[in-house]
Amino acid sequence: MKPRKEQLPHEDAELFRQAVADATPLPPSSHVAPTPAAASKAHIPSPVALPALRDSLSDHGAGDQPLQEFLRPSLAPVLLRKLRRGQPPVQDSLDLHGLSSDEARKLLQIFLQGATQRNLRCVRVIHGKGWQAGGGEGVLKIRTRHWLTQCPEVLAFCEPPLREGGGGAVIVLLRKTEQPSS
Repeated sequence: MKPRKEQLPHEDAELFRQAVADATPLPPSSHVAPTPAAASKAHIPSPVALPALRDSLSDHGAGDQPLQEFLRPSLAPVLLRKLRRGQPPVQDSLDLHGLSSDEARKLLQIFLQGATQRNLRCVRVIHGKGWQAGGGEGVLKIRTRHWLTQCPEVLAFCEPPLREGGGGAVIVLLRKTEQPSS
C-alpha cells in the first residue's frame, strides 16, 4: 500500500490559493518540446570562417518521391553497404526541423562546407518525415535528399536504421579533403 502524501497545512494552502487567485492559465500548446537526443549538435562555423557561399542548389527535378539512397556513379557499391552498416561512424549532425525550404538549403550548404573543412567523413542530416495530407512525402525530405545529390562533397547517402532516425534522416558520406603535403 502506498503511503499517503502529506496534506499542506490549512494556512499554507489558503496562502497559495490567494497568491494564484488572479493567475490565468496558459492556453494548451500543440508544440512538442524536442528530446535532448533529437536536438542538433551541429557545429555551424561562423560566417567569417567560411568563404563566400554561392547558393548553387536547385529544387528543379526533385520530383515527388525522395531518394532512399545515393551513390556517385564512379564509386563501388561496397561503399554504400558499409555506410548502411555504420562505417564510418557519424561525426556530427544537423537538424532541419521547422525550417523553411530556403533556410534549410542555406544551412545545409554551410553545414556541409564546415564539415568538409573540419575533415569530417560522415554526418547525419535530420530533415523529418513531414507526412502530407493524402499520404504524400514531406517537401523538406524530398528537397534535402535532392540537394545532397548536387553537392560535390557528397559521395553517398542512405537512410539510417530506425533507432537513428529512419526515414526522417540521412547518413551522408563526405569526400576526403586534399591534405597539403608538408
